[in-house]
Amino acid sequence: MARIIKHGEISTVTPITDDLEGWVVTEGTPSMKTWIMHSSEDGTMISGYWEATPGTYHATYTDYEFVHLIQGEIVIAEDGKKPVTLRAGDAFVVEAGFSGSWKIVESVRKHFDIRLK
Repeated sequence: MARIIKHGEISTVTPITDDLEGWVVTEGTPSMKTWIMHSSEDGTMISGYWEATPGTYHATYTDYEFVHLIQGEIVIAEDGKKPVTLRAGDAFVVEAGFSGSWKIVESVRKHFDIRLK
C-alpha cells in the first residue's frame, strides 16, 4: 500500500540539524536541516527535505541522489569540472562518488530521494 506524505507534514517531523556525513564547511557559516520523511522497508531508499543557509560545503557522496530544488540557488562544482548554477524548480541527479563544492548562494530547500547501498 502506498503511503501518502504531504509537504505540510514536514512540521510533524523533527529535523536532523547536524551537518551531513561527508559535508565540510569551506566558506561562511552555513547551517543545514534534514527531514527524513520516508524510509523504504528494505532500507535501500530514503526521501525527505533538506534546507541550508548561505555558505559553501565540500561534499563527498557515497550514494545516488535525485534532487528537486524547491527554493533558493546553489552553484555545484564537481572537483576539476565547470560549476553549474541551479535554481528553484530545477531537478538534477548527484551520482555516487561525487566530490565537489555546494555553494549555497540563496537559502535552499530541496526534496531528495537517496538510494542507499
